[in-house]
Amino acid sequence: MKQLFAIDLHDYREDDRVFSRPSARGIIMQDDKIALVYSCREKYYKFPGGGIRPGEDKQAALIREVKEETGLVVIPESITEYGSVMRRQKSNFSPDTIFEQENFYYLCRTESTVTQQHLDDYEKEAAFTLQYVPIEEAIRVNEQYRTDDFFDEIMIKRETKLLRLIRDQLVMQE
Repeated sequence: MKQLFAIDLHDYREDDRVFSRPSARGIIMQDDKIALVYSCREKYYKFPGGGIRPGEDKQAALIREVKEETGLVVIPESITEYGSVMRRQKSNFSPDTIFEQENFYYLCRTESTVTQQHLDDYEKEAAFTLQYVPIEEAIRVNEQYRTDDFFDEIMIKRETKLLRLIRDQLVMQE
């Protein structure tokens, strides 16, 4: 999969240990809107998806994570690679550790029926909901996002940059 861009804060020591947590995320378009996870508490949008478990196939992780976070059921035959984004920064949990996350983004379609979400505790706390929004609206909301949690701020900057790439690609196709 081609790398779209990288975010490397270089805020760590090169001899720090690396904690790697790859993820799979869905790009789901419906008409002129995009399906995103909205945090009602934190007021930001993110692509549905999450961590790939050890030994788990990327596409299987995508299907599982999209269903858990949104209730949407991905149609396996519809999955196509879009690109990856590498993120490297000092861990916010472990000292002397680099957090490294390659995010694998896939274009996909979903079934029309929406099932129940199965959120982790932190996702419940953030009050994650599925929303179909115009890309411009998601970009606008994310650009206004401010938090004391620098780690989350970098995640939202990544998602916003990808939203801009998708928007620009859609404009070029018109």
